[in-house]
Amino acid sequence: MRLSVLVVDDEPIAREGLKLLLGRQPQVESVSEARNGREAIALIRKQRPDLVLLDVQMPRTDGFAVVDAVGAELMPPIIFVTAHNQYAIRAFEIAAIDYLLKPVTEERFDLAFKRAVDRLRAPHEDATKQLMTMLDAIANPPRQLERFAVRSGENTLFVPINEVDWIEAFQNYVRLHAGPATHLVHVPMNTLEGVLDSNRFLRIHRSYIVNIRRIAQLWSMAHGQYAVELKSGQRLQSGRTYNERIRRVLTNPF
Repeated sequence: MRLSVLVVDDEPIAREGLKLLLGRQPQVESVSEARNGREAIALIRKQRPDLVLLDVQMPRTDGFAVVDAVGAELMPPIIFVTAHNQYAIRAFEIAAIDYLLKPVTEERFDLAFKRAVDRLRAPHEDATKQLMTMLDAIANPPRQLERFAVRSGENTLFVPINEVDWIEAFQNYVRLHAGPATHLVHVPMNTLEGVLDSNRFLRIHRSYIVNIRRIAQLWSMAHGQYAVELKSGQRLQSGRTYNERIRRVLTNPF
């Protein structure tokens, strides 16, 4: 089997890295590249590549918009490559072959590429059904995040959002505290806050988001600040800039 592959990423270094990894695969016959979503759409329609390595976050036209614009009949199998873990659920819902987190290791890439080869050997009818599933999911994306996709070795663990007690910022990651378990997810705190249901989660500090339903007590502190005690016994102090929001949400009897 000889394959043509399209690499789509707005970062030149990322494209070069993926091309080097593809160069190690004996099945790869040709590699082309696109710098943005618009170029990707045009090249997919023109070249009909066998496989697309597709970045999710790109200016103007992101990876999901590329899939939507190309359509089910023309869209080749996809391996998503991104620095952000929060898109994994949607990627799997649209029947992507795999979801690689940057920086991509050789071992992880080889596994994803093997899955791609296996998919391409599948009957055409199965591939078409997968693509139709892809577009159905894109047409009806979830409004808020309902679960986290957490990478665990070669597997992905799904953590329901209602099981999370609180979330802690850690560099460019967040720690999900769910009962006795802690999970590390590669997503910035500000990005995560934007996809959480504001009726269920409240940011109380630049480093903390809490599940409102897990709050047991609210303590008034000096200088108008608060301490939030969770049902687990964990106590977190609010940040000064979040005090008004806490007062509005948590002290309202209704």
